[in-house]
Amino acid sequence: MAKVAIVVGSQSDLPQVEEAQKTLERLGIECEVHVMSAHRTPEKVRQFAQGARERGIGVIIAAAGMAAHLPGVVAAWTTLPVIGIPLARSALQGLDSLLSIVQMPPGVPVACVGIDGARNAALLAGAILSLSDEGVREAVEGYRRELAGG
Repeated sequence: MAKVAIVVGSQSDLPQVEEAQKTLERLGIECEVHVMSAHRTPEKVRQFAQGARERGIGVIIAAAGMAAHLPGVVAAWTTLPVIGIPLARSALQGLDSLLSIVQMPPGVPVACVGIDGARNAALLAGAILSLSDEGVREAVEGYRRELAGG
């Protein structure tokens, strides 16, 4: 089974992705979490993104606030699906991050969930992985049935 990697730009962003970790665990999807900055550690980001597929990663979730470069930089170095989570870390309450992530140039797509949308990022990653993994598909469908039940 493919894994999901969650990447944040700083230690202070880790609480914002806890819900993604919990949701992936609930779906039975293994995940790894990394702290690296598009600005402070760009070489680390490049190495991570370029080697992700070989480590069994199927989807990358990148959470970022303010200018939110991390999802786009990760996407520039891999062809794996990248899901951006805009974080409400500025006076604009995440609107700046949202606009940064959804305005990627043609040819370097990044999927984007709502501001602080860690759970939806995990569910989208699950939906992507479910295309080739029956167990994940069943887990995602079970989650949706639970939502429908109230």
